[in-house]
Amino acid sequence: MPGPARIALLVTCLVDLFRPSIGFAAVKLLEQAGCTVEVPAQTCCGQPAYNSGDKTDAKAIARQVIAAFSGYDYVVAPSGSCAGMLRVHYPEMFADEPAMLAQAQELASRTYELVAFLADVRGMEKVAARWKRRVTYHDACSGLRELGVKQQPRKLLASVDGLQLTELPGAEVCCGFGGTFCIKYPEISDKMVTDKAADIAATGADAVLAGDLGCLLNIAGKLSRRGSKVEVRHVAEVLADMTADAPPIGAPAR
Repeated sequence: MPGPARIALLVTCLVDLFRPSIGFAAVKLLEQAGCTVEVPAQTCCGQPAYNSGDKTDAKAIARQVIAAFSGYDYVVAPSGSCAGMLRVHYPEMFADEPAMLAQAQELASRTYELVAFLADVRGMEKVAARWKRRVTYHDACSGLRELGVKQQPRKLLASVDGLQLTELPGAEVCCGFGGTFCIKYPEISDKMVTDKAADIAATGADAVLAGDLGCLLNIAGKLSRRGSKVEVRHVAEVLADMTADAPPIGAPAR
């Protein structure tokens, strides 16, 4: 495994406000990988504004993020969409500002989604976790298409004692969340997540996992409305052996 690294954790808005246990799981995994983890003062990455066409505010937020996350070896987020925002869209936004473009590109070069960072950069091949469940896995769009996150979570999940993974039909098909898409096109979004919930049920799995909390909240809501007992979890909670620390996503707090 590579030598020590100083990591800035991009917690993400959804994790901070709805599921802090994912942030703690990310810290545990990064420390197991030999990293020192810090959490700089932070707000949103600017993705909602950017996706809505408000590039002025998106740029203002991006400038704050670039400043806050300077000086670290890597920036890691337990979210493919937020990591993708920094890695792919920040350089696009500042294409007309050479000085800021250089800073955006530098940040992009050291920004990673959590599980991809563990597997690809830190060389993690297994985890010390146990979870006796039959699970299936949803590939969140941004992580898959912008960052190439596909085999990394499956590789690490294969080392979880007691876990059995059944591939999800249409695993790469969008769940319908899409950030502001679900607000702009609610009927289309609902049809997409209805199809996703049916595919999950068809696997016979006890739980569905993913690497983006937005997708998980959307899927959990639909499963709950269907009366499903399938657990919904972020992959980091399983890999960090922290499933006992919080109820499934969408379930009442204990």
